[in-house]
Amino acid sequence: MPDKQRVCLAYSGGLDTSCILAWLIEKGYDVICFMANIGQEEDFEAAKAKALKIGAKACYVENVIDEFVKNLCFPAIQCNASYENVYLLGTSLARPVIARAQIAVAQKEGCQFVSHGCTGKGNDQVRFELAFYALQPDIKIIAPWRIPEFYETFKGRNDLLDYASKQGIPVVSTKSKPWSMDENLAHCSYEAGILEDPDTTAPSDMWKLTADPITNAPDEPEDVTIDFEKGIPVKISSKSQNASGPTKLFLAANQLARKHGVGRIDIVENRFIGLKSRGCYETPGLTILRTAHIDLEGLVMDREIRALRDQFVTIGYSRILYNGLYYSPEREFLEASIVESQKPVNGTVRLRLYKGNCFVIGRSSTTSKLYDMSESSMDEIGAFEPSETGGFIKVQAIRLRKYGEAKKEAGIDLVQES
Repeated sequence: MPDKQRVCLAYSGGLDTSCILAWLIEKGYDVICFMANIGQEEDFEAAKAKALKIGAKACYVENVIDEFVKNLCFPAIQCNASYENVYLLGTSLARPVIARAQIAVAQKEGCQFVSHGCTGKGNDQVRFELAFYALQPDIKIIAPWRIPEFYETFKGRNDLLDYASKQGIPVVSTKSKPWSMDENLAHCSYEAGILEDPDTTAPSDMWKLTADPITNAPDEPEDVTIDFEKGIPVKISSKSQNASGPTKLFLAANQLARKHGVGRIDIVENRFIGLKSRGCYETPGLTILRTAHIDLEGLVMDREIRALRDQFVTIGYSRILYNGLYYSPEREFLEASIVESQKPVNGTVRLRLYKGNCFVIGRSSTTSKLYDMSESSMDEIGAFEPSETGGFIKVQAIRLRKYGEAKKEAGIDLVQES
């Protein structure tokens, strides 16, 4: 009798993937479960024991925290990545390292298939599967939430909860709190359930990473100092934290931001597949590191390079991350541009954290000469000749004078126009 076909399932131990695990076994597959430790608060041993109890042949737990911080979070900080000007891409950043580690396990176990618990309406199915195909072009994918037999049986989370109960599968999600959560070292996201009404206020007991900025954050502010080398944070210090090294630094930034309630957002975003989605996100440490980095660039980065980077690299890289195109030639090209742009971004930024806010209170650099206090001062002339500015203004005004003349000839008075 031939061996059963093997599938490597991205498993979280939560409601969806626990039910998918049982369903795949019912369909006759040998299932190898895969879990990625990306810094989420998770009892991995309990989840592994649960997977084996349900019937998985094996369950791998792969630690990808350092890779996540160095290869994804830090480049995102270097280019100030964000989606639609507010979302810091916490979920998106984790997907490339999860996909790479899952394919490695699938190859080790001789799996013909990989599977995941992403919904048929979300972004993550795109992110994972594009990565899978780039990493192993001949891989086959089982996406249960796109299979009619599956989604017609499980029309929503209540059906999954009922199935889990019948199968004897313990789950954390309940019918009274049906939102979906996704956590990693950088953030936690919340969606579905009552959150699908964009005018419903997120319950106060939903947030798990950050103190409530109004009711629970400390009444005293805390000053934080962050040092950067080539756009990468290398040291963080405050009265309560002092850390260096990528992962330790990131953990310290998280602790500081979480304590002071920094990093909560509640948005409606445009998914890659065309639907709008309401999501609530906590991104504590990444928020303060990115805020400090943006400010330091103002001191040390050339104006034209920064403008080009903002227009093309930041927007392009953010879309690549959000849309799941990390394993692509365009990502390699833009990432090389990020590294080049960050060579002068060396220095220190001082922040003040207070009740959900992150204020910049100072910055310095010993390597950059772009900012000259003497030249910029209103109290001394310095090497800059103010008289020369008149010629600069006249040159800049050439086309504007022509514009004004054309408007006048057309009978349009710009002074009176409203």
